[in-house]
Amino acid sequence: MRFVNFGPPGREKPGALDADERIRDLSALADCVDGRSVATLANARIEDYPLVEGAPRLGPCVKNIGKFICIGLNYADHAAESGLPPPAEPVVFFKATSAVCGPNDNVIKPRGSTKLDWEVELAVVIGRELRYAGPDEARRAIAGYCVCNDISERHFQLEGTGQWVKGKSADTFGPLGPWLVTPDTVGDVNNLSLWLSVNGHRYQDGNTKTMLFDPVFIVAYLSKFMSLQPGDVISTGTPPGVGLGQKPPVYLNVGDVMELGIDGLGAQRQNVVACGD
Repeated sequence: MRFVNFGPPGREKPGALDADERIRDLSALADCVDGRSVATLANARIEDYPLVEGAPRLGPCVKNIGKFICIGLNYADHAAESGLPPPAEPVVFFKATSAVCGPNDNVIKPRGSTKLDWEVELAVVIGRELRYAGPDEARRAIAGYCVCNDISERHFQLEGTGQWVKGKSADTFGPLGPWLVTPDTVGDVNNLSLWLSVNGHRYQDGNTKTMLFDPVFIVAYLSKFMSLQPGDVISTGTPPGVGLGQKPPVYLNVGDVMELGIDGLGAQRQNVVACGD
């Protein structure tokens, strides 16, 4: 099944796509689509619920996010373009949950930003509490998958002191969606094409089969170091083609348009706008 949160920011309602790609309103069943509600919503007969008229805004496909965890350098060819050796185990960092926005919302270029970059990624949404999990338990804990654009400010991330989180956490740096797709609908999560274009030019064109660490391994691995709760989001890394890896590097400016997607998980589109406050 493919779930959405639709409506104005902060007032989104839960929905699901029916067989004809139309949104059905599931607000009779839950307040929103989040890590806890997916199990209930997945049992619904979608066609029994009212159609949503028009083309409403899509919010982030998962709400009530507790932790936004990211995995770095998880594609060998992306590590190579970054000039770094493939890591022996997952590189873990965090993104502020205040960075989360809808899949087609504007991306705001922060004050002082000079090296704004893109990263199409497969994200995992956790559906049940998890600690010290093995592969089977980790697999059962995954509520679904979605597209993430891990927006990065490379100057903030790499050229000062401290952790990567500084370059990953500005408002609008975490578009999620359009859909939260349940594992039974995704198919082989280890063989999904993912892509990203800027102003119509294709920069990223990869496949999850080149991941160093697959999603189930990542979930189990993280559960050794922290408990995972329903609604936690794990973004699993990006294939090559980021702006930093171009020769010379290419970065986003106000007015640029990003388009990105993953097979079976839908597509996003964002305009880059100036910081207004």
